[in-house]
Amino acid sequence: MYSKLFSASLIGISAYVVEIETHIDTGLPSFQVVGLPDTTVKESRERVIAAMKNSGIPFPNKKITINLAPANIKKEGSGFDFPIAIGILTALNYIQQERINKILFLGELALDGNLRPITGTLAITLEAKEEGYEKILVPTENSKESALVQGIQSIPINNLDEAVKFLNDEVAIEPVVFDVDALFQNSQTTTNLDMSDVKGQENVKRALEVAAAGGHNILMIGPPGSGKTMLAKRITTILPPLSLEEALETTKIHSIAGILPNDEPLLTMRPFRSPHHTISDAALVGGGMMKIKPGEISLAHHGMLFLDELPEFARNVLEVLRQPLEDKKITISRTKQTISYPANFMLVCSMNPCPCGHYGDPYHSCSCSTTSIQRYIGKISGPLLDRIDIHIEVPAVNYQEISSKRVGESSEQIRNRIIKAREIQQDRFKSSKHIFKNSDMNSKLLRKYCELDSPSNELLKIAMDRLGLSARAYDRILKVSRTIADLEGVENINSAHVSEAIQYRSLDRDYWNLH
Repeated sequence: MYSKLFSASLIGISAYVVEIETHIDTGLPSFQVVGLPDTTVKESRERVIAAMKNSGIPFPNKKITINLAPANIKKEGSGFDFPIAIGILTALNYIQQERINKILFLGELALDGNLRPITGTLAITLEAKEEGYEKILVPTENSKESALVQGIQSIPINNLDEAVKFLNDEVAIEPVVFDVDALFQNSQTTTNLDMSDVKGQENVKRALEVAAAGGHNILMIGPPGSGKTMLAKRITTILPPLSLEEALETTKIHSIAGILPNDEPLLTMRPFRSPHHTISDAALVGGGMMKIKPGEISLAHHGMLFLDELPEFARNVLEVLRQPLEDKKITISRTKQTISYPANFMLVCSMNPCPCGHYGDPYHSCSCSTTSIQRYIGKISGPLLDRIDIHIEVPAVNYQEISSKRVGESSEQIRNRIIKAREIQQDRFKSSKHIFKNSDMNSKLLRKYCELDSPSNELLKIAMDRLGLSARAYDRILKVSRTIADLEGVENINSAHVSEAIQYRSLDRDYWNLH
């Protein structure tokens, strides 16, 4: 007795189809799963046996062999329970083979036969559609997430008995259907946070606007209580809305990580990740002992990663950011596996200027020695600092500004300008693959879109010499200048744009060149 059906597994954020072959023969009773299964897949034997018996289906006292192909790739996760059970039932003629040929099965079995949700359903459904499957049978809790993919039917299944009756046309189960575009538009919810809540700090707000418009990384330096964290939390309110393509990609990562809420099948707001400074390097970039999972930088994909109190992070943790900040992805290599996760995020950092926090504060005296300040600032390496486009000082707010009843610009007003600037960038890079905003530009595009006139060239040359900036800092200044010009809606970069961009690098001199 033989049957064949299909399931899927994950490698990184990509899925691949797994062919599940079942052979039942006479001989000593046994149940063996081959094809490089991990411990979780091997344990499916006990779950499948109990689920079938508790569903009123007698388990055969025969030799059962389950093969998971391709056999050279390790199979992980509990999502094979359901398809293995269906494979056995098909081999026993409870279900006809022709009824399962164009269907992909996915789900974990409870001992009573009920189906439990799994992670990574969206990525697997996208692959199933690409491979031409007509239906995917998933646990009810995963059905909304699966239904995000148009062109394949998402069938919600509660238990094993219900699945058998559905496949035999004894019960009808309607596929989950909803308008993804309408869901996406209606879920663009508002937040209670707004830039108008911040008193004063107009220069900082301008820097944040430039950073958000071009997707540039930004570092805020200022004394305690100056509003750094408050400003950072409001950056998400001025970022442009996610496109549907970005939302699906971000949702896929969160689904694989197992942190997608059951009642929220699609992430429609840009992610905001703010890990504590005690985080490990593996938790930040991704990894794990048993399974390589996405880290905070991948969970912040198409969104924002906020590192508060930057010098408090371990140096080795900060240094692992260098490669993903350049490549917009992270490649994690282990002895048996190499996984790449996307990591195109906007890095926002904040820090005090010294251990006591009052260096340069006109209202408080600093009690730190030059040596302690250098040691504190020195926790941020030059190569990492080079990869942060904008450095802005956040001064202490005086009483007049705090008590003022004047209301600043709202997040909506700032966001509208940013959206217009992003539209210019999208049109500019429409023929460039994987380039969506100014911060993504490579050297070739910099030469093409960031040409400087003579006054701008001379200004930048003087700044490079006086500040001792690196070649990477030169590129960052050009990218920021391009964004400032886009915010003004002008085609050519002029000296005013370059001058403002240079100002955002002046803290290189003020803080990192202390003697």
